[in-house]
Amino acid sequence: MDSACPAGTVSPLQYRGGALHLERVALEAVAQRFGTPCYVYSRAAIEAAYRAYDAAFGDRLHRVCYAVKANSNLAVLNVLAHLGAGFDVVSGGELARVLRAGSKADRVVFSGVGKSAAELRQALAAGIACFNVESAAELERLNQVAGEMGLRAPVALRVNPDVDAGTHPYISTGLKENKFGIPAGDALALYRRAASLPGLRVQGIACHIGSQLTDLAPLREAAGRIAALREALLAESIAIDQVDLGGGLGIAYRDETIPGAAEYAAAISAPFAGSGVEISIEPGRSIVGPAGVLLTRVEYLKPGAQRNFAIVDAAMNDLLRPALYDAHHAVLPLREAGGEAKVWELVGPVCESGDFLAHARTLALAEGDLLALRDAGAYGFAMSSNYNTRPRPAEVMVDGDRIHLIRARETLDDLWRGEEMLAE
Repeated sequence: MDSACPAGTVSPLQYRGGALHLERVALEAVAQRFGTPCYVYSRAAIEAAYRAYDAAFGDRLHRVCYAVKANSNLAVLNVLAHLGAGFDVVSGGELARVLRAGSKADRVVFSGVGKSAAELRQALAAGIACFNVESAAELERLNQVAGEMGLRAPVALRVNPDVDAGTHPYISTGLKENKFGIPAGDALALYRRAASLPGLRVQGIACHIGSQLTDLAPLREAAGRIAALREALLAESIAIDQVDLGGGLGIAYRDETIPGAAEYAAAISAPFAGSGVEISIEPGRSIVGPAGVLLTRVEYLKPGAQRNFAIVDAAMNDLLRPALYDAHHAVLPLREAGGEAKVWELVGPVCESGDFLAHARTLALAEGDLLALRDAGAYGFAMSSNYNTRPRPAEVMVDGDRIHLIRARETLDDLWRGEEMLAE
């Protein structure tokens, strides 16, 4: 059960005495204590995944900036901050979370296509490390805001290298038809403009070609194109000290073969050999994805002529990825059991036909059984909602044999806090 973990690490999930454990904690105990649905994360797995990336670059100048959008719980961010991680944020809210979790602003890069003037002011006042600028319009706005504040904003242009990462179209970010980044053909002229603006300090180049990458070839191609652009900029006396090469590796949701962190680091670093530039990466999914599970309970079994439905208490509002991407999450019973196995559709109680968590899974099920959906640490709780007026689940982190509640389950009062009825 360790295929989803970074190379060189061991899965935090193991059956012991017939009971599924995360680290040394029986997940049944978590479900009994905090109820279901419930997200549970392994601190050891998060730390091991970060350290694998950090060690992979050896003595080369580098920075591993965790992509906060994958999982923004304060406890997760705090664990990574203690390890010395940098952070990649895409909103003012994420920046505030990172600072609240104990990181310093000078370890933060700010990406995203729609930064507001208020967010630019917030990040400048905090003193972030770099803005990854994604359009000519943003460049002009940032220059204006920085000038009004009497500051110079550190910038990299996020260049779209037009490389096909071969991922789901919803998570592809490096093609010319995507909304992200600056077209490669426009980059040189826009760098000239950036270098001429008094409110900006050009220091880097950024790119990001997509998420859930399992093949190093597109990453090599993108890195090569960024290296060529850097050489062209140096020829025009525009110094580039940093290159941000985007997200990290994918994870094995099914049976994907994932390169090791050392292979990944070598592939993206090769075009910059001997240059002395700092290489930054922005992994998110591969750091927290395999570290987390979503616990759910079988409410009803509904056999049918065409399909057998197992109706569980988790739903698309808790874990959106299957409904949004048709994403696959392995399903494990919390207790190894015998009995007759059947093929089940795992569906939730939300009033949508698209409310499913898993298709055609062969399981021996009974009402009341507890299940774990694997690899749910990334884009699970972070994408959850209150659709159908459903409180969002609790979040728990295990550390060895210790259990920590890191977010309480929402109450109904939480759901309508801030709302007001009309006066009669």
